[in-house]
Amino acid sequence: MNKIPTLKIGELEAKIPIIQGGMSVGISLSGLASAVANEGGIGVIGAAGIGMFEEDFDTNEKEANKRALKKEIRKARKMTKGIIGVNIMVALSDFNELLITAIQEGIDIVFMGAGLPLNLPKLSLEKIKTKFAPIVSSARAAKTIFNYWSKHYNHIPDALVVEGPLAGGHLGFKKEQINDPKYSLEKILPEVISTIKPFEQKFRKQIPVIAAGGIYTGKDIYKFIKMGASGVQMATRFVATHECDADIKFKEAYIKCKKEDLIIIDSPVGLPGRAIKSEFLEKVSNGFKKPIKCLWKCLKTCDFRKAPYCIAHALTNAKKGILSEGFAFAGANAYRIEKITSVKELIESLLKEYQEAF
Repeated sequence: MNKIPTLKIGELEAKIPIIQGGMSVGISLSGLASAVANEGGIGVIGAAGIGMFEEDFDTNEKEANKRALKKEIRKARKMTKGIIGVNIMVALSDFNELLITAIQEGIDIVFMGAGLPLNLPKLSLEKIKTKFAPIVSSARAAKTIFNYWSKHYNHIPDALVVEGPLAGGHLGFKKEQINDPKYSLEKILPEVISTIKPFEQKFRKQIPVIAAGGIYTGKDIYKFIKMGASGVQMATRFVATHECDADIKFKEAYIKCKKEDLIIIDSPVGLPGRAIKSEFLEKVSNGFKKPIKCLWKCLKTCDFRKAPYCIAHALTNAKKGILSEGFAFAGANAYRIEKITSVKELIESLLKEYQEAF
């Protein structure tokens, strides 16, 4: 029997090459992340909007987010001895503060997407134990990051996630590229792998490339590992688990949705996003506007004067199960989910499918 390979990122080694995608605004917190880590994968806490349940969130968002992130990392550490990461969107206006907080808490790895992580706070990267993994959607973005880090930090990222257009949430593609085969994960993954080869040679460092976006079965995992990926990142599959930190109604939205319910929306953040059709999104597409009283500009790219609604509030409502006032982001394969299962059962089934594909 051929075992699935481990995933090595520097001195970190996950028993299985599965990273649970970090889903922010309360979907993946310590509960889900620790459950995945306990099964030998890498569990990831989503940092954006993490302070939503802190009492001072509306008046002191930066501090609330930092405090909540510390709490969740510490909670996860109590529940697992496995590998725990944090996903921090580069577009957040408190990106630097959250990054420093995660490093101070000794997080194993930071995933950085929704923008290029170029101007990092002043850190001695080579002295920090935390690993860094940008999330990109093209070889060009990967090259830009690696060139910049090489020149300005004399250091390069420890891993790289390549996210294709079938992912849920905000996408690093233009609308017309989403269904264009030239931008499929199968096409961009090999391009990214060959782009970073010279940097691996220069720095004498192996950079694992992780495939993400629409990966659903163990057979998919096998396919992308065979194509040269060192592992995969999966988010959608982990939503319909008992351990996922979202409300049951959020999880049920995944189980009930059909293929045609998965739509591409224009997010107020200025990026297209894949979400499950909802009463709220239908109202928005019919011209509904919810007046925004923006107390604190959480995203660098959001112009709240023009935005039809506050995405932070909409996603917070969805996390709480109030889908009439919000919506759930989801990957292109969410309609295939039929029931809520445990993280353990899900991973066992993925490993079995991998084995069968092998």
